Amino acid sequence: MNALVRVSAVLTNAPFLLNVDCDHYINNSKAVREAMCFLMDPQLGKKLCYVQFPQRFDGIDRHDRYANRNIVFFDINMRGLDGIQGPVYVGTGCVFNRQALYGYDPPVSEKRPKMTCDCWPSWCCCCCGGSRKKSKKKSEKGLLSSVFYPKKKKMMGKNYLRKKGSGPVFDLEEIEEGFEGYDELEKSSLMSQKNFEKRFGQSPVFIASTLMEDGGLPEGNNSTSLIKEAIHVISCGYEEKTEWGKEIGWIYGSVTEDILTGFKMHCRGWKSIYCMPKRPAFKGSAPINLSDRLHQVLRWALGSVEIFFSRHCPLWYGFAGKLKYLERLAYINTIVYPFTSIPLLAYCTIPAVCLLTGKFIIPTLTNLASVWFLALFLSIIATGILELRWSGVSIEDWWRNEQFWVIGGVSAHLFAVFQGLLKVLAGIDTNFTVTSKAADDAEFGELYLFKWTTLLIPPTTLIILNMVGVVAGVSDAINNGYGSWGPLFGKLFFAFWVIVHLYPFLKGLMGRQNRTPTIVVLWSILLASIFSLVWVRIDPFLPKQTGPVLKPCGVEC
Repeated sequence: MNALVRVSAVLTNAPFLLNVDCDHYINNSKAVREAMCFLMDPQLGKKLCYVQFPQRFDGIDRHDRYANRNIVFFDINMRGLDGIQGPVYVGTGCVFNRQALYGYDPPVSEKRPKMTCDCWPSWCCCCCGGSRKKSKKKSEKGLLSSVFYPKKKKMMGKNYLRKKGSGPVFDLEEIEEGFEGYDELEKSSLMSQKNFEKRFGQSPVFIASTLMEDGGLPEGNNSTSLIKEAIHVISCGYEEKTEWGKEIGWIYGSVTEDILTGFKMHCRGWKSIYCMPKRPAFKGSAPINLSDRLHQVLRWALGSVEIFFSRHCPLWYGFAGKLKYLERLAYINTIVYPFTSIPLLAYCTIPAVCLLTGKFIIPTLTNLASVWFLALFLSIIATGILELRWSGVSIEDWWRNEQFWVIGGVSAHLFAVFQGLLKVLAGIDTNFTVTSKAADDAEFGELYLFKWTTLLIPPTTLIILNMVGVVAGVSDAINNGYGSWGPLFGKLFFAFWVIVHLYPFLKGLMGRQNRTPTIVVLWSILLASIFSLVWVRIDPFLPKQTGPVLKPCGVEC
């Protein structure tokens, strides 16, 4: 992507860039125009780094078994971030401001001058007189600087001379000449131009294009020289000893470079916009197979773990910048969610352990603790209902998202944590595999295709463990009589809650069922096991004795 940015700057140098994945296409011809309405706004546009569109997909089954649409994320979370500092960059369906990719800071809004009062007596505003003199001097200095010096912009905290228009501000060969006629401020600005080569690379044409805020090509360049320069800026060694991938362009260091890139822009003070037209702007394909979907989630989670262990972690990076507090919390959430797989795995295991050992999952609570627990539980439910009402997301989409959060949490997220630790501590790197998104000839043929992978082991173990726990708990209640059925229902509730969340995973394991639905097979196995235990307990074929039971008791009689 960085090579394409440099080539486009040399050949056309348009002020805006459209980023779309190779498996996406434009579904709305007016989408780019809607993005331009934000980016070319006279007040807001200069401070926008990108306009992000939601991802929409084709070829997904009607029930969206594995939550490929990510409706909760794109229709709730991203819209919520739009009211803070803007949505995160998700890697596709995004229109960029080229200046934000170059590492420049957004323009600073000029503060309104303080109101001075001439209606009070001179003895009452003697302090104001001094401030008026200072403000007068500052205004005169700003006027002189605006007359003699071109427009300045900041890049990573440093001032650089910029100019609107089609021509370059300075010729790089003339920077070192003629310092005698300049004061110290302008001389330091001229000398700072030499840092451009250290940041952008050895390309005068490309550096000149970065100085053009409104785009356009430098004057006096023909097509032949531009093509040669374009070949030069995409060479393998061009980015060596430059800021590309570190502070400029797409940031390297993680397989989820989109999160890093947007995070760096927001830390500099840029804002982003979330645009949701009625007709989806872009559409693409998604992996509908269980194994491919888990590998995709694994790659995303591994990228978040890599960011967590890097210097760009939102927990400690950029506090001297202009990132808003709530926006930082959103970025922290994007990198710490894989670590929730550890308590989630414990929560999915404890119900089965309780059924096997006969102990309850929740200890006895006091009245005050029960009130706090109930209040927390009701607040979570109320928040979910308000989000659904506000966003228009259906309950089915929300439930699919909850189910796959558990499936991905106990499989892909867990593996991502361990792979990230191995990479950081032992230096063992993992191979990057592109997610397969090809569909079968039959409709949703890939949905029923079974591909074995180690990611399937933890969820499969949890399903078997909870089903065995249910059978063991019911058999224990049958053996111990009616008094043990009361505590059993609480244990069964949590065990069934885990099984219901993992049900789409179980359907993916069993593949296509031509005649017998998967739910029938599942309940048949479960009910058959329980019925067998009840049958053994009742023993209907054994003769019943009506009289006293006479048994030899030996000495103990």
